[in-house]
Amino acid sequence: MSTQPFVIERVYSAPIQKVWEAITVKEKMKEWYFDLAEFKPEVGFEFEFTAGDKDNFQYRHLCRVTKVVEGKTIAYTWRYDGYEGDSEVTWELFPEGNGTKLILTHSGLETFPPLDSFKKKILLPAGHILQVFRLKSIWKSKKQQSRAFARLHN
Repeated sequence: MSTQPFVIERVYSAPIQKVWEAITVKEKMKEWYFDLAEFKPEVGFEFEFTAGDKDNFQYRHLCRVTKVVEGKTIAYTWRYDGYEGDSEVTWELFPEGNGTKLILTHSGLETFPPLDSFKKKILLPAGHILQVFRLKSIWKSKKQQSRAFARLHN
């Protein structure tokens, strides 16, 4: 597996504050990401959730917030309970005209087992994170959302 991080850049026609809330406020995250029992954008805060294929495999995700720059950056570790590997997810926000550029970087993916069965069961963390494209309230267009999902599944 490549040691290069998985990077996604998107521009949303929404102010930074709205995008920041979508990635850091538990109630807003539930609308497009995962249903977290608790989440706080505070360094050291630990959170977990269970997700996966509803019919077959469910995996416990263990995360810890590692960096917060209010309104600009949040990062957290991402690993699976009972599996090798530790990675980090970083969300960065930048003003872009009247909107917001979001850069999502998922590094450390090479630390996960390179087994095809692991990838199929887990769907790789970056695949889960691509649920960011379901942020309907800050979408530029449905067409952009469709293209993002098509790239994910190709």
